[in-house]
Amino acid sequence: MNLVKFATDADPSPRVGLLQGDEVVPLGGGSSRLSEILHSGDPAGTVRDLAARAEKSLPLASIRLLAPIDRQEVWGAGVTYERSKTAREEESQQAATFYDLVYRAERPELFFKATPHRVVGPGGAIRIRRDARWTVPEPELALVLSPKLELVGYTIGDDVSARDIEGENPLYLPQAKVYDACCALGPGVVLASSIADPSSLEIRLEIHRQGALAFEGTTSTARMARRFEDLIAWLGRDHSFPDGLILLTGTGIIPPDDFALESGDRVRIAIEGLGVLENAAVRGDGA
Repeated sequence: MNLVKFATDADPSPRVGLLQGDEVVPLGGGSSRLSEILHSGDPAGTVRDLAARAEKSLPLASIRLLAPIDRQEVWGAGVTYERSKTAREEESQQAATFYDLVYRAERPELFFKATPHRVVGPGGAIRIRRDARWTVPEPELALVLSPKLELVGYTIGDDVSARDIEGENPLYLPQAKVYDACCALGPGVVLASSIADPSSLEIRLEIHRQGALAFEGTTSTARMARRFEDLIAWLGRDHSFPDGLILLTGTGIIPPDDFALESGDRVRIAIEGLGVLENAAVRGDGA
């Protein structure tokens, strides 16, 4: 089951729907709260009940998909793939030892990423900081968690990062990671019960520039050095999330050091079973 938030030209208010092929079944009589379904005791059963008494389906082409988030915080996990560890060491030689230690340590790197207003959805514009020279997308499997930290679904995430700012000094990590439109999520939330083996999903990244493929790469969640359960458990230590949260699980695909996003680039992330998230990149406010 793939749940989406959407709006139409006739009604710009956010709504929730069940994506079925090229159609969307509106759920909940116009409810805008995706989390009400996700945080229920039986999300799949709730969806079935709502779909059974839903109005007629809408063509997917007739709606606009929104970021599948309500009031949740977005957090990130770093250095969970070997490729990520190597890249972080390359961008900051002074901190290479720290990143190696984090990769091998029991305690993972966990950091705050975004509030909902800093998140864009499918087709939205991710942003390159004005003061950054080296920004890259980071395609990631995202875990959708309830207030009780139960894993209720999965979505695709793009943890946009200014590598030059972080590389200058690891203490600048919040500035490299957290700013307006620094994160993309979508296209929807696939219920956890619908994914048989989330530990072995193919992740693919494509970056298109002026109509040509500028970079592509693939990896698999099987290459993660961390278990989802462990990341969730560490994040839940002395933390409460009354609105639930979305946890990005790290990236295993990083473009080479001579590649940086440019305004106008199109970033396409596909994860097996979850669909495709596509966004354009802009610098600053889009100027």
